[in-house]
Amino acid sequence: MCGINGYVGKGRDAALRALDGILKLKYRGYDSAGIVFQNGGEPVILKVVGDPVNLEQRLSSFNLESSIAIAHNRWATHGVPSEENAHPHSDCTGTIFLVHNGIIENYRELRDELIAKGHVFRSQTDTEVAVHLVEEWYVKGKTSLEFAVKNAIARLRGKWAFLIYTSDDPETLIATRFGSPLLLGIGEDGYYAASSAAPFVGRAENFILLEDGDTALLNGQVTIFDQEGRQITREAKKLDWELETAQRGGFPHFMLKEIFDQPDAISNSMAGRINPSGEIKFEELDGVDFGEVGRILIIGCGTSYFAGRQVENLFEEIAEIPAKTELASEFRYRSPVLCKNDLAIFISQSGETTDTYEALQVVKNHGVATVGIVNVMNSSIARELDRVIYQRVGLEIGVASTKAFSSQVVILMLLAFHIARSRGKKNAGEKAVDELLKIPVKIGEVLRCSEQLQKLAEKYYKHKNFFFIGRKNGFAIANEGALKLKEVSYVHAEGYGAGEMKHGPIALIDPSFVTLAIAPEDSVYRNMISNINEVRARKGRVISLATEGDGDIGKISDDVVYLPETIEELYPFLEIVALQLFAYYFAVALQYNPDQPRNLAKSVTVE
Repeated sequence: MCGINGYVGKGRDAALRALDGILKLKYRGYDSAGIVFQNGGEPVILKVVGDPVNLEQRLSSFNLESSIAIAHNRWATHGVPSEENAHPHSDCTGTIFLVHNGIIENYRELRDELIAKGHVFRSQTDTEVAVHLVEEWYVKGKTSLEFAVKNAIARLRGKWAFLIYTSDDPETLIATRFGSPLLLGIGEDGYYAASSAAPFVGRAENFILLEDGDTALLNGQVTIFDQEGRQITREAKKLDWELETAQRGGFPHFMLKEIFDQPDAISNSMAGRINPSGEIKFEELDGVDFGEVGRILIIGCGTSYFAGRQVENLFEEIAEIPAKTELASEFRYRSPVLCKNDLAIFISQSGETTDTYEALQVVKNHGVATVGIVNVMNSSIARELDRVIYQRVGLEIGVASTKAFSSQVVILMLLAFHIARSRGKKNAGEKAVDELLKIPVKIGEVLRCSEQLQKLAEKYYKHKNFFFIGRKNGFAIANEGALKLKEVSYVHAEGYGAGEMKHGPIALIDPSFVTLAIAPEDSVYRNMISNINEVRARKGRVISLATEGDGDIGKISDDVVYLPETIEELYPFLEIVALQLFAYYFAVALQYNPDQPRNLAKSVTVE
């Protein structure tokens, strides 16, 4: 995720307006930033690595009397964070400028084609192909910029929101989208376009939400065309959000917004890593030989640790490599026996977790190869790793991690399949990959059950003791679900392997003790039914997560949340979304702020 923002109009301070917009979009994440505007009739491009606020000083040396500007916060997907890879990108003539939010999946073949035609590329990004495609039609084809953009996007596969202008016509801004959000703001003295409404607050009273395939021309008026080139009208709506609400996208809390972000988060984590034929490719791991790996260690804390536990078994089942997940906070104080053919995978959303960073130093001192799954670019852990796989889910503001967890799990699963295939198991995970591509839609179905989960939380919010139980693929999810509830609601919640209940914990069961049972119709379904009956026999209350169409489980449960059918390995993606929603609404019922749980910080940078 990244943020784009642009302005065109009567105001002569377009650069400052565009900069203000991307500063308000920082919550979406960034590793670099850039802006282009007209200065004395000539275009000026400024780029920085790091915080977009650093553009302010760069801008101070210009008169800034420009009526058009576009700006961008980058969250790298292709190419390292650098000024060369930062947007805006320009064509070979230096007259067309473009910023982009999204991913172009077929950029490699387009890049090769354009290079063969004489185009010179200056970055390693997927985005740059778009501006050169526009050039092909606008400069070489001598068409209007609008027509050039239409023909260029017809060649693209993937997701995009583009803002484009040419210095030949600095009074016209073109905005077009497919799969990535893009809004237009209507102000008294001009027009804005941005990834969210945050930049419009205080500047535009109304906004228009563009739909997939829309292209808008902003040049003293708003003219919108659909994908077929027909002029259409989109309803303008009144903008009455406060800034914080705009950043939350209209959700009352960041936690809820980020739970609802998960279809996009998972799609972004998979984008470019699964091609349409099912091939898995990690550019970040090019040149790595997994053939000699003898053992995999997965190391993290909290939610990241449970992400590792979730996929640990898959490395053994699919890749046939011994795998073990370690708590970084304990690992750093041990004297671990490490071997040269070990592979250590470190997981940290922030990339700044002290315990994980110190565990990484222990591993590096033993000469063991390291790979990391990190969300924040250029973070301390990311810089220390041999190889980094970035999550690409945007800034996660809620302290209780939600979308970052789902992203970590999907990346780990793809990594397990990738390693297995690189070791000669050519069809490893073939069915799972096909089903993974459908998971964002199925998560959407779970999200549509949010009202049911809200009512469920309001039914049980006065209870103080909870067990979360599961087996096999449900075990780590049970632990992560319990963690979510205790993080934001401050109640006693424990995750257990359901088979362990008879070995002590079942002594706690009574009518006031609630058990959440993860019981989809999988290979351990009958075992879970037995465990639920054991709880019921002790008069415990049971909430079950079950597969849609299961007509039996309701007979032994007080309440059931039904989930869409999928394959066994992928039910956890659906289960965790339901448990996150339950935890969120539970906290709200208790009148707690789930975005600011007591005693917790987003990034644990001290012991």
